[in-house]
Amino acid sequence: MANPTTSSPLLNVHEGGGDDKGRIRTSTWVQKLVDVEETKAQIIYSLPMILTNLFYYCIPMTSVMFASHLGQLELAGATLANSWATVTGFALLIGLSGALETLCGQGYGAKSYKMMGIHLQSSCIVSLVFTILITILWFFTESVFGLLRQDRSISKQAALYLKYQAPGLFAYGFLQNILRFCQTQSIVTPLVVFSFAPLVINIGTTYALVDLAGFGFIGAPIATSISLWIAFLSLGTYVMFSDKFKETWTGFSLESFRYVVLNLTLSIPSAAMVCLEYWVFEILVFLAGVMPNPETNTSLVAICVNTESSSYMLTYGVSAVASTRVSNELGAGNVKGAKNATYVSIKLSLFLALGVVIALLVCHDGWVELFSNSLEIKEEFASLRFFLAASITFDSIPGVLSGVARGCGWQRLVTVINLGTFYLIGMPIAAFCGFKLKFYAKGLWFGLICRMFCQSSSLLLMTNFRKWTKLNVATV
Repeated sequence: MANPTTSSPLLNVHEGGGDDKGRIRTSTWVQKLVDVEETKAQIIYSLPMILTNLFYYCIPMTSVMFASHLGQLELAGATLANSWATVTGFALLIGLSGALETLCGQGYGAKSYKMMGIHLQSSCIVSLVFTILITILWFFTESVFGLLRQDRSISKQAALYLKYQAPGLFAYGFLQNILRFCQTQSIVTPLVVFSFAPLVINIGTTYALVDLAGFGFIGAPIATSISLWIAFLSLGTYVMFSDKFKETWTGFSLESFRYVVLNLTLSIPSAAMVCLEYWVFEILVFLAGVMPNPETNTSLVAICVNTESSSYMLTYGVSAVASTRVSNELGAGNVKGAKNATYVSIKLSLFLALGVVIALLVCHDGWVELFSNSLEIKEEFASLRFFLAASITFDSIPGVLSGVARGCGWQRLVTVINLGTFYLIGMPIAAFCGFKLKFYAKGLWFGLICRMFCQSSSLLLMTNFRKWTKLNVATV
């Protein structure tokens, strides 16, 4: 990565008199607004991460789209299943892998290369244990949905979907750990290829199983499982045999079991931090399921959640940049460089959020047609687009600062902030506006906007006033 203290080429003085002085004044103004060198470095790094996260996210989502077009019940069942998979599976495994952003990120900055491979293996052990527990839970999904008062027919479809998606969860957990391992070394460009190819395979496989082979509804989750295993095996093979990892991956070692407890001290708070955020969105889907006209409300809110999640893939790409830059700089003992990288990441995330908001306001009809052909859902989604625009804008700030927290090892503090802003502020407002005032989907999303505003404010205060220090655990 570029050194953030390096002078920007825009500030170089050239021969040529007055015009050059004007350019220098303009360049100085730009430099005050944004660190050009750091911004360029982060854009070069973030674009592959954005694409990688978006492609991996689209693997289960495209399968949901294929299943959704089979009918209204299939739409509600597939979206509910995807929400439950995110709540109990995908989000948890993403969070568990966050320990590597601290351990491997600061370790790489401190040049403790051998330990990075050890930490990767210990993180995979942790993910495997949790995945087994999650899979057991998934086989009781229909009963759990019954306790949550979800519609019986929708619950049955969702449980069937999850049954065939469960095998892919094991691959997803390992895949997330390998992604963090590569990310913390700034090896990101190859990740685009290893994420795009499985997505293309998933689209073809889903079409073949759902429409051609006659598997119908269950063909979609089967395709997801196949594609996730292809993604994991291809990326894992690349890491094992590529010369780029010859210092950080030295082969399998039983020594990794010694660091499982160390990994858990960061992975559990990291998982809690991520899950508390993901759970808010998915709770909204469940609340929609107990509202009048559950099929329409569940589908509408689920589409809004998928929209928010899709936009978050952009933020998460920048968040990965912030985490890596901050952890690498702290590992090298450069606190000033870590703080500078944070400020640049926030500005970059806001800029990307603005682009998503404009696209949503202009193309909302085309977007919702990817999920449903229902005129009622299309009209309701159009009425929610300004609420979505506000939530996407507010969510761009905590998304980045959560990455900064993972790089610094502040997972426990962010967990407390998320718990307070989400469940003591956001959810009560959402429930009151959605049910008591009978604003339904709009009321739920208004509560979400309130929690995002409080979360953003809290994380900004934390980032400004907390002491930035290097963790010893990264260089054990």
